[in-house]
Amino acid sequence: MDGINGCRCGCTSRDGAGVHRVAAALAVEDVDHAIEAGLLDCEPCPDCKPGCQASVIRARDERRVALAARERFRAREARLQRLAAERHARRAARPRPAAPDTSATEPARPALPAAAAAALARARARAAGTRTS
Repeated sequence: MDGINGCRCGCTSRDGAGVHRVAAALAVEDVDHAIEAGLLDCEPCPDCKPGCQASVIRARDERRVALAARERFRAREARLQRLAAERHARRAARPRPAAPDTSATEPARPALPAAAAAALARARARAAGTRTS
């Protein structure tokens, strides 16, 4: 194989020289070099053997699918970050409820219902040793 004109399948067509470089890079599993040689935009050499053509097409299509998936993932991550920032901004802009004014003239409500407060008072009285009725 010549690297410029020859292909790994034995094709020597000068019309497929670019594809032959891609096929050579794929043969040694150098996907980066294959991409630099034009893998994403190449069409298989019409004079190459069907197996060689199929491997170039398969590698090209797999890489396109992978790149499209990466772009979808990045777009999703950007969208999620934008939505989180918007949600955070809405929460920060929302006015917080004011704390209740304890100096109001209304009497404070008991923390316990009346029956429970009476039972607690009787229990405390018994514990203190005095008896209330």
